Amino acid sequence: MFGIMFVFLLSGLWIGFSLIAAAMCGMLLYKFNLPPTLSIWSKIGSLLANSVWNSMDSFSLTALPLFVLMGEVLYNTAISTKLLNGLLPWFQRIPGKLLHINVVACSLFAAVSGSSAATTATVGKITLEELSRRGYNRDLALGSLAGAGTLGFLIPPSLIMIIYGVLSDTSIGKLFIAGIIPGLILGGMYSTFIIIRALINPDVAPKEVEKYTFKEKLKQSRELFPVLFLIFIVLGGIYLGFTTPTEAAAIGVIGSYLLALIFRNLTWKIFVQSLLNAVMTTCMICFIICGAAFLSQVVGFTGIARALSEYIAGLHLSPYVLIFVIGLMYLFLGMLLDGISIVVMTLPIVLPIVTAAGFKPLWFGIFLVIMVELSQITPPVGFSLFVIQGISGEDIGRILKATFPFFCIMILMVIILTAFPDIVFYLPQKMVGK
Repeated sequence: MFGIMFVFLLSGLWIGFSLIAAAMCGMLLYKFNLPPTLSIWSKIGSLLANSVWNSMDSFSLTALPLFVLMGEVLYNTAISTKLLNGLLPWFQRIPGKLLHINVVACSLFAAVSGSSAATTATVGKITLEELSRRGYNRDLALGSLAGAGTLGFLIPPSLIMIIYGVLSDTSIGKLFIAGIIPGLILGGMYSTFIIIRALINPDVAPKEVEKYTFKEKLKQSRELFPVLFLIFIVLGGIYLGFTTPTEAAAIGVIGSYLLALIFRNLTWKIFVQSLLNAVMTTCMICFIICGAAFLSQVVGFTGIARALSEYIAGLHLSPYVLIFVIGLMYLFLGMLLDGISIVVMTLPIVLPIVTAAGFKPLWFGIFLVIMVELSQITPPVGFSLFVIQGISGEDIGRILKATFPFFCIMILMVIILTAFPDIVFYLPQKMVGK
């Protein structure tokens, strides 16, 4: 199945079709283990219909097209240019300058949407072309977007954390709190890498350095206030309990259109174009979701994930070697499955093994979330990679090369988390103490 998928993807076939075709081939290979009375094609059709319906039948998923539309409006009406102009004076002295925008913006949108796909698509629509137009290194812009876009799983609210909390009987509130410090550390590591790259190779950012007085910075920052106010409304509505993420996304779309009217950037052509682009991007993402869901069901149906988990359980390894092997297992599964499927399929088997080895369920939850983040940028089913390819038009090979340093940073974060587990426990203990 792995080899077949690579062949389809490299042949130029649409990603959604490639995933579905690989899953169908997997079912055909598995048919010899089915009772002869069952028709393999009826089984494939039934499983495909079931997985497509289940993957799309989600109210929380309605936030995705709304956030994509919000990003399209902000991008097409040049509000994104005002945002970058307002931030430029504050990043002027930092090596890498506006390349840090992806990290900052993804952190903000992650706290709004809780979705890696929505975060990557929205921020990418706003920043990628603008950074390229200003002369910033394209590869570093692509890589930082891929890495920072996965923060949607780690910075609360997070769908993966909710699923893990329900399955493991762990407090979802504590998981949310525990993810804050690791999320900030990971974002800081991304920015540190950008700074190091800019110091080694200054050509990644424009060389011109404009000097601003504090008064001039404040004056130019006036262009930021409308957009920051929009973000505040969207975030505040969620955290104060007034709106759901989907409702907040709808408010964000209305707010972005109002800003476009205020700045007199909204034309009928831009209005129609933003709607069409949002529909195309959403359809592309949803088609990939359907294909990934079908492939995940086939992988579960054939017993690959369960067999791998049971094999590791039978090795009787020491605690840290066990975590290392489980990490490798999740890296491998990330090449075949989407994040939610990884959690649902493996947790009932893996969690008892991990807790028996002395690890706390709260810590393992954050560990698992980061491993799921890794699956978002792991080929061939790296969902964030496909989203970036869709919005940037770049070759998948170039995106993979640009993303690799940020993949290594996430691996380093996993090592730090394992060596210093108090990073996870510090905030939940403080909150409980109060």
